[in-house]
Amino acid sequence: MSQIRGTANYHLGPDHRPFGGPSHSAATSDPSPLDAIRDQTSKIEDLLDTFSEPVKPYLPAIGRFLIVVTFLEDALRIMTQWGDQLLYLHDYRRMPWGLTHLFLAANVVVMLICSVLVIARRHSEYAVGGLLGVVITQALGYGLIFDLNFFLRNLSVMGGLLMVLSDSWHRKRFSFAGLPQIDEKDRKMYFQLAGRVLLIFLFIGFVYSGEWSVSRVLVSLVGFVACVMVVVGFKAKWSAVLLVVILSIFNLIINNFWTLHPHHPHRDFAKYDFFQILSIVGGLVLLVNMGPGQFSVDEKKKVY
Repeated sequence: MSQIRGTANYHLGPDHRPFGGPSHSAATSDPSPLDAIRDQTSKIEDLLDTFSEPVKPYLPAIGRFLIVVTFLEDALRIMTQWGDQLLYLHDYRRMPWGLTHLFLAANVVVMLICSVLVIARRHSEYAVGGLLGVVITQALGYGLIFDLNFFLRNLSVMGGLLMVLSDSWHRKRFSFAGLPQIDEKDRKMYFQLAGRVLLIFLFIGFVYSGEWSVSRVLVSLVGFVACVMVVVGFKAKWSAVLLVVILSIFNLIINNFWTLHPHHPHRDFAKYDFFQILSIVGGLVLLVNMGPGQFSVDEKKKVY
């Protein structure tokens, strides 16, 4: 209704336009660069929708599984390297015996239970809260909170977990008891915005780490543009697909831990990075499935 307010008193000319108004040809003869980009990306999105139609029903499950896969791998690694983990926490982190056992056991239990709940779409609020607690306590416990690369990666993992919350509220048919429906909708919008903003921090860490080359510069530029488009919500689905492709290729080439000897000193680091990037890819998959939400250029365009 807002589009037609104020036009009731206009006198129409013979071509059914208000007198003095611009003609249709004049209004559309000079499309803006934004509209041109939108037209091209719309064609690409239509093509992607056609090819992705068979897997669309499975995207939420795939995204949720990928998001928690780093926690499942971490729980398995702690259990299989229990003695080494205890020694590290005691000798290097100066954590008292007993507290080391409690710290590791609590992390394993929380990661396993909460990951299963996320995959099963049960009690998502508590599950995500538990996994966010694991991210924070591990950063403090292992002394990695001041490691920039680790910090940026975990911001992206947290963004993926927020996308899980948004996805669970998106699919919820009823609001919480005592809360109006509008509050549930508003909360989803804010968390969806925060999730997609946090997801891009991994790529920032990728840009500032490693040796520079021509190919790296090109990938960084393309990825940076895609990240900006995700943040502002302009063709966010298409941009998220592009980031999924870039991060997946990067992950397979750089973090190919399966090619390293089991006792290679960098194998555990490569394995950890590999599954962490998979989790962030899972967050992007949920973004592709849900869209950017109401706080986005794409959604504002629909309004007008």
